[in-house]
Amino acid sequence: MPSGTGGSVALVRSVKSTRLSLLDMSAMPTRRSQETTRSDIPPRPILLRRGRIPDAGVADVLVRAGKLAEIGTDLAAPPGADIVELGGKLILPGLVDAHCHLDKTLYGGPWVSHLAGDSLADRIRTERAKRLDLGLPNVDRITALLEAMVTAGTVYARSHIDIAPELGLTGVTAVREACARLGDRVTVELVAFPQYGILREPRTAELMDQALAEGVEVVGGIDPAGMDGDPVQHLEVVFGLAVRHGVSVDLHLHDEGSLGTWELELICDFTERYGLAGRVAVSHAYGLGEASPAEQDRLAERLAETGVSITTAAVYSFPVAPVRRLRAAGVNVACGHDGIRDLWGPFGTGDMLDRAMHLAYRSAFRRDEDVSLALEAATYGGAATLGLTAYGLRVGAPADLIVVSAENGAAAVITRPVRELVMKSGRLVARDGELM
Repeated sequence: MPSGTGGSVALVRSVKSTRLSLLDMSAMPTRRSQETTRSDIPPRPILLRRGRIPDAGVADVLVRAGKLAEIGTDLAAPPGADIVELGGKLILPGLVDAHCHLDKTLYGGPWVSHLAGDSLADRIRTERAKRLDLGLPNVDRITALLEAMVTAGTVYARSHIDIAPELGLTGVTAVREACARLGDRVTVELVAFPQYGILREPRTAELMDQALAEGVEVVGGIDPAGMDGDPVQHLEVVFGLAVRHGVSVDLHLHDEGSLGTWELELICDFTERYGLAGRVAVSHAYGLGEASPAEQDRLAERLAETGVSITTAAVYSFPVAPVRRLRAAGVNVACGHDGIRDLWGPFGTGDMLDRAMHLAYRSAFRRDEDVSLALEAATYGGAATLGLTAYGLRVGAPADLIVVSAENGAAAVITRPVRELVMKSGRLVARDGELM
């Protein structure tokens, strides 16, 4: 990938005043997903010298105790701090994948040819028939994908985990094990997701209840009308579980046309009734993407009023939520990968800048300010969907950031340069596209 204006940023140890390449940072963690990072040892302060912050210009950033302690010009380095000379490279907040399916992935394993037909029913049927034969969920495959996501700058992710009678909670266990291998390099929030329906699949609701009782953070749902045939009862189960366990809601909504938009309004009604404003997301929302402009504006007003977020992955030729209209109305918009190299499709990289580029392209964004909306969905919009109240390039927030060679956020989305630095909670976890 293009690297823009130069090679690796350089590190200076303030105690010795000697310049080191990032490749020589022997004091930093050295590598392997099977070894967790040393979160029990406080990281040394790091001063990022002369980085470029969107809408703020060139500045120094002091990272101390895992947080952004100070942002300004000509900052003094604390004793023992590492100084990283950025030379005007762009600093962006760490990327957020607000919708992925880690438990399904084949990433890093032998090639598996795609066998499913094009319909939702075909993909579900093929997955149910093949996943156990392929050993899914597979902890090694999940680990490989998480490594790729971290090196590409993802610091937070929301993963939908299939819950079904034939699977039990195996997906939850597998993803948690893979996350443990990554240690504190990434934070993954899990969704109890009824991929094959709730009402049509006996025991699924009970398994979802168990998963939430065991610490899964979000309750999911899927096509209350198209999948389960009873949208009201489906949503009663989902929102009832959310209130019982004090968790958020994230619903897949593939249903198109007037059915999809009617369900979207119904979800807004449930959100209002259950008092969950700001804690409900609707993923995909294809009906919204294909509605008329006037209908989109009306629905956007209702979404903003009830505090319901929209998450889009801009996959294939499926309708894409109208990002510009939604943001103009005050609706939070997030972005995610959806499936990554699984039985639903062979595509996906784990790189959220790549996903943001797809969102911008599918939305016909060309101007910098529009392309930046796609980047916002992959950063601040995703953070809001995950309920991250402390996030971003501001003093006091966790030091979760990436450094790239790009003129601005729009350029980063279009060129997808290598992530020269990835920082999570004040620790360097990847550099130059390699896990540390």
